[in-house]
Amino acid sequence: MVIDPIARRTDGESVRIARDVLCAGSPDARLCLLEQPREQELARVLAHRAGAGRPVVVVGDDRAVARAVRVLHRRGELAGRALGVVPVGPPRSVLVARGLGVPCDAVRASRTVLNGTARSLDLLEDDSGGVVLDSLGIPSGPPERPAGSGAAGEPRLLWWRRGERAARAGRAGRAAGVPHPLLRVEADDALLADGVRPVEQVSVSADAGLARVVVRHQGEGAVVTAHAKEVRVSGPEPGPGFCYRADAVEFGPARSRVWHVRPDALRLTLPATPLPPTTTIPAPRSGTP
Repeated sequence: MVIDPIARRTDGESVRIARDVLCAGSPDARLCLLEQPREQELARVLAHRAGAGRPVVVVGDDRAVARAVRVLHRRGELAGRALGVVPVGPPRSVLVARGLGVPCDAVRASRTVLNGTARSLDLLEDDSGGVVLDSLGIPSGPPERPAGSGAAGEPRLLWWRRGERAARAGRAGRAAGVPHPLLRVEADDALLADGVRPVEQVSVSADAGLARVVVRHQGEGAVVTAHAKEVRVSGPEPGPGFCYRADAVEFGPARSRVWHVRPDALRLTLPATPLPPTTTIPAPRSGTP
């Protein structure tokens, strides 16, 4: 059981509940308190404390889960270990976990780790060795998620929606005259964006063994959608490249990036009965930057 330091500072009570429930239900559980939210420390802990094939439980927010997935992926242990998650943090910091079907209540999530079922999920892998649990958005826009792309055909929810903050940021960017990027987007042999027309948004997600790509061009109502084995996004040359957001983490800038789907690459422990669908996300309070 790996407890993220940010979770301890953010909601110590939920961390205590998770620790008590998990230790009571699994007396041989090994407790690891990270000092820093860094992949190097997590890799060291897993190398010394986690026995071969033992499940890994992360107590923390989406960033903590993403770090664990990246470390396990680099160690070649992602498919060989069941991953349990107890989401701890503000609602908007655990949207990925909620979208994957993990309960966001500490007690229910802990009991799911103990009594749930490990289900296989597809992941996106890029050409730099990175992995994406849910969706990615370019440029940092809210990606879209189709229904029916979760474990065993269950709906996976939108983890990032157009809320008040996104709308406000978009209006501010347009008012300031911030240009949309010129991106070339290829899905297998299909050209979805030619690098000439500005692109408002690109989203990529794993969908039933393929990558689902959605491209919106600036000022156009039409949306281009495709399914492919490989997705390539390239920025203009010369140019600063493009940034993207995946699993609540900002990456880039990158001149070019290629993603492909790794079927059944992750074993995530989920409730035996899927959570009811919901897309409700608390709106930020007035005046929130």
